[in-house]
Amino acid sequence: MKKMINVVGIGPGSEDYMIPAAVRTIKDSDIIVGGRRNIQEVDTEGKETFVITSKLSDAVDYIRKNMRDKVISVVVSGDTGFYSMLSYLSKHFDRESINVVPGVSSMQYMFARIGDTWHDAYISSLHAREDDIIEPLRKRGKVGLLTDKKWNPSSIAIHLCENGMGDATIYIGENLSYENERITVKKASDIDPHSEYEMCVVVIRYENQ
Repeated sequence: MKKMINVVGIGPGSEDYMIPAAVRTIKDSDIIVGGRRNIQEVDTEGKETFVITSKLSDAVDYIRKNMRDKVISVVVSGDTGFYSMLSYLSKHFDRESINVVPGVSSMQYMFARIGDTWHDAYISSLHAREDDIIEPLRKRGKVGLLTDKKWNPSSIAIHLCENGMGDATIYIGENLSYENERITVKKASDIDPHSEYEMCVVVIRYENQ
């Protein structure tokens, strides 16, 4: 069976970090499906587009209606295997109909920017999720996190201080790979609890005394 749905990772944002295979796959597609910002990051000239909203079932219905005679690419930020829409799509389409093109994840990019490895880190997402990071940080000394408005760098710093980890070093990566990228490095105890940050990636280093 010919694979008609491509799930394409487009990297952390900048086209410099989109792999050639992703560019070719998008170019050869008839329809581009994705979040508004992701669609804006790729070349959609001469193609149909469908913007994914919070109602993901609408995207599934749209793909089903068009997949018989058109090649569809669902573009996702970062890497397809790292908290992307691939897991959702895999529940609604058989794997034989999905072609996956990986990308550079924001987490991978962040660790590279601070000159560190991530194979030895505890990796998680606090984006609309809850996760206890204290015990993994004590055990491994290194944690990488995707954040959201609730669990932002300020609230993470407060949580660390409340658990006796105020001397942990927090690396905050905002607008990664874009021209306005900013990476801030501070001790948890030095972060202003009222500071506001863009959607970002956080890496925490902690030496257990």
